[in-house]
Amino acid sequence: MALTISFILSSPSSLGGELLKPVAKDVRRRKSLRFSCRSSSSDRDDDYLLDAPVSAGDGFSFSGGKYSDGPSPADEWFKKGKIVKALPIFGSGEKAKDPIFGLTMGGSSQAPTDVFRWFCVESGSADNPSIILIHGFPSQAYSYRKVLPILSKDYHVIAFDWLGFGFSDKPQPKYGFDYTLDEYVSSLESLINELAVDKVTLVVQGYFSPVVVKYASTHQEKLNDLILLNPPLTAKHANLPSTLSIFSNFLLGEIFSQDPLRASDKALTSCGPYKMKEDDAMVYRRPYLTSGSSGFALNAISRAMKKELKTYVEEMRMILMDENWKIRTTVCWGLRDRWLSYDGVEAFCKDSKHRLVELPTAGHHVQEDCGEELGQLIVGVFSKRSRI
Repeated sequence: MALTISFILSSPSSLGGELLKPVAKDVRRRKSLRFSCRSSSSDRDDDYLLDAPVSAGDGFSFSGGKYSDGPSPADEWFKKGKIVKALPIFGSGEKAKDPIFGLTMGGSSQAPTDVFRWFCVESGSADNPSIILIHGFPSQAYSYRKVLPILSKDYHVIAFDWLGFGFSDKPQPKYGFDYTLDEYVSSLESLINELAVDKVTLVVQGYFSPVVVKYASTHQEKLNDLILLNPPLTAKHANLPSTLSIFSNFLLGEIFSQDPLRASDKALTSCGPYKMKEDDAMVYRRPYLTSGSSGFALNAISRAMKKELKTYVEEMRMILMDENWKIRTTVCWGLRDRWLSYDGVEAFCKDSKHRLVELPTAGHHVQEDCGEELGQLIVGVFSKRSRI
């Protein structure tokens, strides 16, 4: 007698029970192969929506499965922000296709047809001096969540997601935005023109620092202060760490950039002492779990950084050392940075006559490791300016 095997799948949360149970059946009585999903626990909350309807989500993102029972931290963060349109789109007008199979991507992966949409969180009175908080690579405006409430007491504060990150647009390369560093400089100019009428202070972290410095070099009249958080200042800093450069590799980069744990969790926790809480991880993972466009953008940005970062770092060093640089600049350095060595940083700041502030307990993502302390430090920078 021929036998066939079917399986009863238990919930992943019930590892103590039987995950796969073989059942012998007479093939003559078999009508179809079925998969059932059940929990060995009597608690129905443990069930995972393996075959959930589309309205409940795809079972793999935070909009479905076990996260569909209530609002997620990502939803709560999104409610605090708004969408700002900046940077006109000059593309072919065609629907974006994924670079691997050439299939037309879904609506969430398509850029608008006129102007790009940026996600911004704004706090504090617009009558106060403006501060724009700029996240690094790879991160989100969410990284400044601990800094915002401290600064908003006396300042008008805005944190935004770069194109390709968080809740901002993530156009496919060759469909209006190719993620080159020159394009990021232009896009920053467009966004700041939309956000701020008067002079602003810019705070930027990590590998996007050279982009911001290049923008500032041609718009010094718009800036009060510039605060750099663990920027790549030396020649050794011009090479991406392996955790990030892996995303630029052919084929392997496309695969790894679609992995939310590697793209968000590992990228944020491998560069310093930062310990990510699950609620925070849900916000950082959200873009990679809801659309493949986040991964494709990460892949494109990594390739651009790997190709152009050295030139940009060299240019940033020359700009900050130039006697025509008039913007008061402060460098804050988390001494526990595992990506960027402290060697040469102190000497550069001394030669360029820029203030250096050391943060012993912070790593590469200073705003994550000591957000409250960073907020007070920024307040201190403004206080010194007011006394001059």
